[in-house]
Amino acid sequence: MTIPAALHDALATPASLTIALSGGIDSLTLSAAAAKVRGAAGLTLCHAVSAAVPSAATARVKEFAAAWGAPLRLVDAGEFADPSYRANPVNRCYFCKSNLYGTLARMGPLVAAGTNTDDLTDYRPGLQAAAEHGVLHPFVDAQMSKADVRALARVLGLGELAELPAAPCLASRIETGLRVEPADLAVIDRIETLLRAELGNITLRCRLLRGGWVVEVDQLVHNGLSASQRAMVLAQVRQETDDGRAVDLRPYSRGSAFVHQ
Repeated sequence: MTIPAALHDALATPASLTIALSGGIDSLTLSAAAAKVRGAAGLTLCHAVSAAVPSAATARVKEFAAAWGAPLRLVDAGEFADPSYRANPVNRCYFCKSNLYGTLARMGPLVAAGTNTDDLTDYRPGLQAAAEHGVLHPFVDAQMSKADVRALARVLGLGELAELPAAPCLASRIETGLRVEPADLAVIDRIETLLRAELGNITLRCRLLRGGWVVEVDQLVHNGLSASQRAMVLAQVRQETDDGRAVDLRPYSRGSAFVHQ
């Protein structure tokens, strides 16, 4: 089983390592690689249980940790007590990650995240919080892109997890400037879970915008939906939201809830 030498060194060198495990493919692959390199020696996986984290991600993390025999700690990062996070400004992710990394840093001296080199080309204010808390980025140290991470996931035997669509936190579905409310996040999580049960594990977002609720699905999936399927999606959203807001179905557009004010 081949782990790149630079990644192996980055994971093996610290005396102890805490990995921020969100339940996405990057942090799952990093955790699997760390478990292969270190075993359970000085390794702790930490997952923040939050209204902004999809319930499926939390379930996936628990299953992964049990299967790999890795110690797992569930934490409350405390972001919902932070008014700056709840206000949902352009740099909301900074406040989210500041709370998360601050919590994890109190648990162990070195925290690692699943950042890959593709992430460095995007606007990610969470990386500023990571820098302020001395967070390690082993995939970046090993010059690994998202494609490299998925390839490693297959090598490590993660199976269908290697094909997980990208799934940022649920708060990213709420348009910039609209307050982040746990009740809205619960609705978003419920709708996405229900629709994935109908449409499969596809790229899918339920967004709350100023103009109402919008479901976005992969362009090819959107083009292939029958009239009855479209009606089903819209009816499902209306039933779950029940707040009189407009409901729409569109092709997926990355970051469409993000408004650079």
